[in-house]
Amino acid sequence: MAEQSTQSIEVDAEPSRVMAVIADFPAYPEWAKAVRQTEVLDTDEGGRAKQVKLTLDAGPIKDVYTLEYDWDEDGLGVSWHLVKGQMQKAQNGRYALADLGGRTRVTYTLSVELALPMIGLLRRKAEKMVMDTALKELKKRAEG
Repeated sequence: MAEQSTQSIEVDAEPSRVMAVIADFPAYPEWAKAVRQTEVLDTDEGGRAKQVKLTLDAGPIKDVYTLEYDWDEDGLGVSWHLVKGQMQKAQNGRYALADLGGRTRVTYTLSVELALPMIGLLRRKAEKMVMDTALKELKKRAEG
């Protein structure tokens, strides 16, 4: 398995609010700048997205890919993995939420393997940039 990058941020919102933002895939293009389009392809028994097709446009990085999600029963986490991608061979990620009493610590773990080889240091730097942006955008949306 490829190395993972991890970052955390504190959000001034309850975990249920943060998870609601994470789970609302149709709204991603409104607040996640690099996400141009989303399509929920399948849902689980609880009505949560199981497979989602995402169209990403982050300047030089453009991709259309499908992720499969696994939601924690306690509502404090979600994991995903790549089902199909153009630029990616693998992607594994996770949001883990910790209730801080009215605030939430969001920990984002991500590992991406691109179809084209990339030096590990550059890949980790790109992962950290993606995570930093995603966490800041998530925080802004959840607190808004």
